[in-house]
Amino acid sequence: MTHLADKSSTVYGIEPLNFRGLSTYSLASRPSKVSVGQFAKPHRQGASFAEFFDSLPRILAAEDLRAVAHAIVDARSESRTVLWGMGGHVIKVGLGPLLVDLLRRGFVSGIAMNGAAMIHDFEIAVAGNTSEDVDAALGEGKFGMAEETGRAINEMAALAHRSRIGLGEAAGKFLSGMHVGYPGQSVLTAAYAAKIPVTVHISIGADITHIHRTASGENLGAASYRDFQLFCALVRKMHPGGVYLNWGSAVVLPEVFLKAVTVARNLGTPLHPVTTANFDFLQHYRPLQNVVRRPTAAPADRADGAQKSRGYSITGHHEVLMPLLAAALIESDEPSASAESARASKPSHRQRRKRSR
Repeated sequence: MTHLADKSSTVYGIEPLNFRGLSTYSLASRPSKVSVGQFAKPHRQGASFAEFFDSLPRILAAEDLRAVAHAIVDARSESRTVLWGMGGHVIKVGLGPLLVDLLRRGFVSGIAMNGAAMIHDFEIAVAGNTSEDVDAALGEGKFGMAEETGRAINEMAALAHRSRIGLGEAAGKFLSGMHVGYPGQSVLTAAYAAKIPVTVHISIGADITHIHRTASGENLGAASYRDFQLFCALVRKMHPGGVYLNWGSAVVLPEVFLKAVTVARNLGTPLHPVTTANFDFLQHYRPLQNVVRRPTAAPADRADGAQKSRGYSITGHHEVLMPLLAAALIESDEPSASAESARASKPSHRQRRKRSR
């Protein structure tokens, strides 16, 4: 029976409900998504980074960041492929040295860049600076007209075409063969020295080097297409248990990754289970769909109880998030005896799949 509130002088033909007949339950009997055991712990002055990272709440993005770190550590320990996708902004905000350090530690199996990332890395290696003031240069038609950048990168494309190698490998080879001022800051140089594959995926007309007088569509297209084929081979090696991280590319790399996923599966590689993550300060449509959701969707024929693929979206500035993740990976590299003991006493990350939302 519907209970009505006391009659009022309203002109409407309906009265507000009276809530006296509602039923309730005990708070203690209700399942809850959050408990105090998941709360953050105050930072202790002088505490290690490992203690700080462990003090983050086990809720939402903090727990997702842990999950991604665990997936990378697990992949490395099992010799699985870990691929890093890099947009230009990631390189120009000074994160190249972190990626260089991680690839030397074995946390990087391959790197995919868009054209802007390659350009910024080249300029950093050669001059120690990058990122021109577009507003100031555009009015006079000088934007993107740096001679050394345009000439050298188009020479890299020509080298790639002649040598039948990809643009990423050609860039590393080119930089390694010339005297540069800041080789230790260059991802391209370090990856080439370590024989870590780098693929560069350009969009013709999108990069400043495409408006240089030495640009050749034939060279650029052939070199980048070869890199796409190489990237497909790298993505195929993610099966099973590999990881793909998309950092700061909203369109090009998510589209390239999705095509590589379908190539791998078309050739008979299930690509399952895998872990993917998109890191950006805005979550755009293509990374969410093409990196986080579609590649990790459960196959129709997956048996119950089989290990699941996981996709994560972690929002924040690259210059904050990548140092956090890199430090977490480094701390996991040589855990202390006490940390090992604590880890052994806890269920593994794979056993802790109930996450708060």
